[in-house]
Amino acid sequence: MTFLTGGAWRRTVAGIAAAVLLVGLPAAAPAAAATKKVDTVLEWYDVTAVAVATGTRPQVTNSRAWAIGWLAAARAVRTVPIGTAHHYRDAALASAIHTALSSLIPEAAPTLDAALQATLTRIPDGRAEERGIAAGQAQARSLLAQRAGDGLDSASVNPAYPAPEPAPGIWQPTPPSFGAAQQAGNRFATPFLLDRVDRYRPAPPPALDSARYRTDLAEVRAYGAADSVVRTPQQTDTATFWLGSSLTLYTGILRAALAQSTRHVAWRASLVAVFHVALVDTQIATSDAKYAYLRWRPVTAIRAGADPDWTPLHTTPAHPDYPSGHNTYSGAAEQVLTALIGPRAREPYTIGSPSQPGATRTYRDWRRPTLENVDARVWSGIHTRTADEAGVELGRDVAAHAVRNASLLFR
Repeated sequence: MTFLTGGAWRRTVAGIAAAVLLVGLPAAAPAAAATKKVDTVLEWYDVTAVAVATGTRPQVTNSRAWAIGWLAAARAVRTVPIGTAHHYRDAALASAIHTALSSLIPEAAPTLDAALQATLTRIPDGRAEERGIAAGQAQARSLLAQRAGDGLDSASVNPAYPAPEPAPGIWQPTPPSFGAAQQAGNRFATPFLLDRVDRYRPAPPPALDSARYRTDLAEVRAYGAADSVVRTPQQTDTATFWLGSSLTLYTGILRAALAQSTRHVAWRASLVAVFHVALVDTQIATSDAKYAYLRWRPVTAIRAGADPDWTPLHTTPAHPDYPSGHNTYSGAAEQVLTALIGPRAREPYTIGSPSQPGATRTYRDWRRPTLENVDARVWSGIHTRTADEAGVELGRDVAAHAVRNASLLFR
């Protein structure tokens, strides 16, 4: 089966070319990198994951922290002073991420300080370490200044948003809490690489009286109900596994890609940076589309029709249906990994889920999680299939744009 066709395949090929340009490094890393006792890239990937999990912030705000920290690190390790070798890179990478995250997530300072001390203890004192620390700090501070006031802080992401007047097809607060709309402010934020937040806005959702919409709604009503008699236990497991934060779920997937890579430190740091830059821009574009169309959620539509007591398997998030944010995320993640690595992982990888503790799933490529995400949101009773599929395409388009233009991040 062909992984991507048509425009998507052309975007992937263009992305691969951009990926080579983006760091200007050979395809294979020196074999010595694999013999180091501690992989500093993975070490600081895990430190970042722990730091980001500290406190409560919107997903896009956390994605921004990943993007700033790792873009600063990628910039710092690109140019290595003569004679300083990997000691410089390790110090630069650790210092950049530590400086960025200490500013963005101050409550994680104890964890970050301890991790920096552990990394620097392994590096011999001297010029390489000093230069690396200075470079990492400088790149992080520069990037923090550039991104100040970008509209991705918690308050800007979730401003007060009055519910629209009730009307067929128009989003309304959803049960059981009927909370105010979330993420409405994302669409006003400053992207990293998108020149316009609406550049890849999908076409409008199907008309309420269209055959496509009737089919979509019937599927959600049957398969997404809390008391569904047609949804299988396996489908329920899929819906539950993919219910949690996309950022959390894909942290394991990106880590697997990073761990399996044999590329240089600079390339691997750039992979993490470009991934999260693309995902920040995707979440901004998602908010633009959601609040442009304001399509009501399936629970509102079904209750307004013939089934006023209908309840979804999982609680509906407080923002419009079209397009699905989970699926813009999965489409973007799939596109970045496919463009920069290829359609398949080097080895099978296994991830867990915060919404289904103890459960794991093993994959061999980057596409399967996307397909499961599409089904999962229908089986949860949260989204129509059309909203899911439109989300995947929006995510792929924004991510392809990010990969094509990734060299702009490193000027």
